[in-house]
Amino acid sequence: MKKGSISNYNSGSYLLAALFSFLFVQNLPAQSQDVFDKKNIKARMLQVTEWQLNNPKHAPTDWTNGAFYAGVVAAYETTKSKLIRDSLLALGERTGWRPGARYDHADDIAISQTYIDMYRKKKDHRMIQATIDTVQKLRTVPGREVKNHKITWWWCDALFMAPPTLAKLGVTLKDPSYFAFNDSLFRETYELLYNKTEHLFARDASYLVNRQGEGKREKNGKLVFWSRGNGWVMGGLVRLLDELPKNYPNREYYLTIYREMAERIRLLQQADGLWRASLLDPAAYPGGEGSGSGFYCYALAWGINRGILDKETYTPAVKKAWEGLNTLVSAEGRVGWVQPIGADPQKNFSAESWEVYGAGAFLLAGSQVIKLK
Repeated sequence: MKKGSISNYNSGSYLLAALFSFLFVQNLPAQSQDVFDKKNIKARMLQVTEWQLNNPKHAPTDWTNGAFYAGVVAAYETTKSKLIRDSLLALGERTGWRPGARYDHADDIAISQTYIDMYRKKKDHRMIQATIDTVQKLRTVPGREVKNHKITWWWCDALFMAPPTLAKLGVTLKDPSYFAFNDSLFRETYELLYNKTEHLFARDASYLVNRQGEGKREKNGKLVFWSRGNGWVMGGLVRLLDELPKNYPNREYYLTIYREMAERIRLLQQADGLWRASLLDPAAYPGGEGSGSGFYCYALAWGINRGILDKETYTPAVKKAWEGLNTLVSAEGRVGWVQPIGADPQKNFSAESWEVYGAGAFLLAGSQVIKLK
């Protein structure tokens, strides 16, 4: 995925960020305070939201912001902050409630998850019409992605970007054909990229092992499984499962993948509660990676809260992850140790490295950790 252009944020967005700073700076928890205290979780989420809104980096409809604003919606639902709500509405007004230009690229409808969430609160059809039109074109007009890659969602990150959007449309419009459409595209990606032995997704076909057993490997000889890429998948799975009706015939298909991945991910967690950039060669990538770790914390906590994952088995992992994630947040609210935009494990990140999707993953994690009992 390519880096998006810096957006032309209007002065209104900066005013909103300034209001965040003025109203919430006195309510922030100290790093030494209990990170599981509900008031502290809310305050930390407000702080991270404020800092990231104050530091925009990409076009509003860029895939990076699709992940960030998913977290902002979660922060709004957790804190009920009117300022966060206003920032979400301001986003839609700046973009005209339109997704990105590429109708067949999953990245460009990631932001539509936020549009649909806001439509559910405001019931203004213009908030979702452009997304409906884009998905309808995807259903009927062959696109470049299929032409170039044989399938539409050819990289694993796409499973965060698009499936929740289709499921949200199906629920919102009371049209199960969106569920079936998602099933068809999701299964193509699963069959191509999911390793049924490792219970992890390859980032794309270039990481697959051929018939001769040859493929990209880490220095320790293990296959390359990118932490954030699998984090995108797990985050997307829980957002998809949150939408699919309980009696949907294919729901168990997604639950099976989720449970398999959850157990594998739990066993790959490191002593500091975080996950390394390369899941099977953690020693080669020192430093916990913030965005992948945030998505895993979110996905595992969600499973506990829904009664899908065993509480006694998974709660220690979630608690360790949340403790670890909080060590990555700077005094002003920047989520650090986030790997830059890329498609594979990298080492070029540090406490100063941040990206908007790192903040989004942290906010999603907080929205579920706060519900743990």
